[in-house]
Amino acid sequence: MRTGRNDAEQKVIELKGQTESYVSEIKKRLEELIIPDSVSMIGYFTSSLNISYDPEQESLCLGSFHVRNIGNQPLTNPYLCIKLPEDSPFSFSGRYVYEHFKQSLKGPTSWERINDRSSNEEFWLKPLGKTSIEPDETISFTNFQIKWAHNLSYSGTIMGFTYCDQLKEGVAVLNPINLNGITLIQEDENE
Repeated sequence: MRTGRNDAEQKVIELKGQTESYVSEIKKRLEELIIPDSVSMIGYFTSSLNISYDPEQESLCLGSFHVRNIGNQPLTNPYLCIKLPEDSPFSFSGRYVYEHFKQSLKGPTSWERINDRSSNEEFWLKPLGKTSIEPDETISFTNFQIKWAHNLSYSGTIMGFTYCDQLKEGVAVLNPINLNGITLIQEDENE
């Protein structure tokens, strides 16, 4: 009986040595492996809607725009664009500052609007105090509002685009916000 146990112990020792050899070879090959630089990001909206069917009330979309670096290289000088449809009944507001604002109003998590403030359709924003997005990091422009009234039918898509030094052509959000509704005109009950 003793011989069987010794044979088993010897086999375990051999297998352990073989495993250590394989692990050593795998580590060596991984160290030699060159992982190419990867520049990639995704942008997406999160939102909630408060839709009123009373023509006297406004409806509201409360949203945030998130940008995540899914590559293995930092993304430098990021900025984003939130675009409303032309001639739409939607109005946009959010927490952003302009270049001429006092420094005390510009915090490290603030966003600055960098396009013409008279534009009601495009909102170009860059994060202040943040010049790069590291791999696996997410930045967010939070709590913007889109409002509209129900006295007319409405339809439109809110688009978002992210830009940086490495992706100058921009990357569109994965999930644009689509807002559509038809207002039914009710006849006067006295007629």
